[in-house]
Amino acid sequence: MDLRIFTEPQQGATYADLLRVARAAEDAGYDAFFRSDHYRSMGDVSGEPGPTDAWTTLSALAVQTERIRLGTLVTSATFRLPGPLAIQVAQADQMSGGRVELGLGAGWFEAEHTGYGIPFPSTSERFARLTEQLAIVTGLWSTASGDTFSFTGEHYTVVDSPALPKPTQQPLPVIVGGTGPRRTPALAARHAAEFNLPFTPLDKAATQVERVAEACREAGRDPASIIRSFAHTLVVGKDDAEVARRGEALGVGADQLADNPLAGTPAQIVDAIGTWRERTGATRAYLQVLDLADLDAIELVAAEVAPQLGYSTRCAPQAQRW
Repeated sequence: MDLRIFTEPQQGATYADLLRVARAAEDAGYDAFFRSDHYRSMGDVSGEPGPTDAWTTLSALAVQTERIRLGTLVTSATFRLPGPLAIQVAQADQMSGGRVELGLGAGWFEAEHTGYGIPFPSTSERFARLTEQLAIVTGLWSTASGDTFSFTGEHYTVVDSPALPKPTQQPLPVIVGGTGPRRTPALAARHAAEFNLPFTPLDKAATQVERVAEACREAGRDPASIIRSFAHTLVVGKDDAEVARRGEALGVGADQLADNPLAGTPAQIVDAIGTWRERTGATRAYLQVLDLADLDAIELVAAEVAPQLGYSTRCAPQAQRW
């Protein structure tokens, strides 16, 4: 089971905060450090000192970390044109030595669009743009050196692109996620190395992975070739009282903890992750860390959860991976 740290900087974080957490995660042996791609805080939070751009942040982390993988859950297709996005991600991958992954979605948070002058089309148009962006970004990266790439769609047209630069990884992993019953599984089957279930109840998650498997079969792809993952908020404590204290500090109520495999004592989290793996086939968990000052929670999972999930050294020689 890969364990990945997942942060929400739009809620209030500086680059220095993110660098500290990324380095702590790397030192503790986590597989990856991911961040959201949002421009405005959510809920009753000021978001001060203000948002940090995801790909600016990840490019900097690429040269200030050594082993840990880096990526987004998820970049919104409304934020960037597909060609420049392909260039940004490929360059970050080069800077990291081949450690970057791209999570790409349709976008959903209207307030961040209106708040920063970003067009926010209808749901159907956002999915149409996502579909074309996935085809263009992956097409640019996979075009053979010396060849050109062209694409004609309803929303984007690419003419004789040199399809440069290339990412270090071939292919660079693309992540698609969500619970949409038709379009999302089809996009994942066509383009994704990984399918992610964000904050999804277990029964609904199990149903969705079956849809993805069926979409893979319809596309002529082995369903086992796509990694399955989930994301939930980390609320961990050495005992029930500490779990409750952390949950209260994060504003996470008891009802939100009930179906969360990443909430509880280390033993409870290990058992819950085992259930999720059995029901969904997930081999990767994203631990959403909302309090970036609470490195103790990250270290507690590394010390008491990870060893019970199995240990491997498939990354760099100095790396721990669970």
